[in-house]
Amino acid sequence: MFGYGNEYEGLAFWLPLIWAGLIAVAVAMYVIVDGFDLGVGILFKAARSENWRDRMMVSVAPIWDGNETWLILGGGGLFAVFHIAYAVLMPALYVPIILMLIALIFRGVAFEFRFKSDRSKFLWDNAFFFGSLLATFFQGMVLGAFVQGFANDGRQFTGGTFDFLTPFSVVTGLGLICGYGLLGATWCVMKTTGELEIWARRMAVRFLGATVLAMAVVSVWVPFLGRQIEMRWFSWPHVAFVAPVPLITAYVAYRLLRDLDEGRPYRPFFLAVGLFLLGYLGLGISLFPYIVPPNLTIWDTANTVHSQLFALVGFAIVMPITFAYTAYAYYVFRGKVADDIRGGGYGYY
Repeated sequence: MFGYGNEYEGLAFWLPLIWAGLIAVAVAMYVIVDGFDLGVGILFKAARSENWRDRMMVSVAPIWDGNETWLILGGGGLFAVFHIAYAVLMPALYVPIILMLIALIFRGVAFEFRFKSDRSKFLWDNAFFFGSLLATFFQGMVLGAFVQGFANDGRQFTGGTFDFLTPFSVVTGLGLICGYGLLGATWCVMKTTGELEIWARRMAVRFLGATVLAMAVVSVWVPFLGRQIEMRWFSWPHVAFVAPVPLITAYVAYRLLRDLDEGRPYRPFFLAVGLFLLGYLGLGISLFPYIVPPNLTIWDTANTVHSQLFALVGFAIVMPITFAYTAYAYYVFRGKVADDIRGGGYGYY
């Protein structure tokens, strides 16, 4: 089946599954942890005062660069293990990925320069806001292009440079802005106090409505992008696995709205994370096992068993360390941001 001897048949089947799971976890972690700090940037320009903007930035400044480690892990794992998928996906997505990285660079520089500037602070405010906004939008376009699928001959991309740019990818880009805005707002609810927390709570309600609407539009649209997806959503027994996802998502959204209204400080953020994970699960059910929709599976694109095993040793070391570092960083900078931030210090209590 996989072109190996009997001793490798089992590994040739299970290793791509294991690697798909590891890369999916890395991407999910990136979406969650970098999603809320990009969301803080999306909210940045709407903040009413300099003190609010200082406190919002300080809430993510100690941890934002570690968050992006997960993006490197996901991309590195794809390159190391699914080389054919990488060879198809990257040429198809060069433009949005390069624009996303440029936006992330400007945003990263803003973290370092904003607190040290005086007359030019407005420039770094704009760099932080527009960098966050555009990085999120292009990430959403990459997601939309991935769900639509890519023209290929089995080993390379055969489409055009701007095939990624479609009405569906624009909608997913706007939808991700809404989703990251929700994560950023609930993060500010959890990490700030006073008028800023109240404002963030109101913004979270607005972004929740926009996120639910975007998820509904995408959910209705996705089944009609390809025959295989349509069959999974509307045929038995696939529908038994798919149907619970929107029902649970609706309940989580309702519970999130109630918690925001009741003034809970912590649970809204974790419910917003749950909302993202449910959307991620829905897309996974729709597309698995295709790593390059609509026709290349994880087994079609996987490297040799030996190379997968070699890379797995490295991942087995790096991934737990990354989890441990992430947990430790969040533990050290736990608590609320102080109301009075001076000199760019990390004021927590």
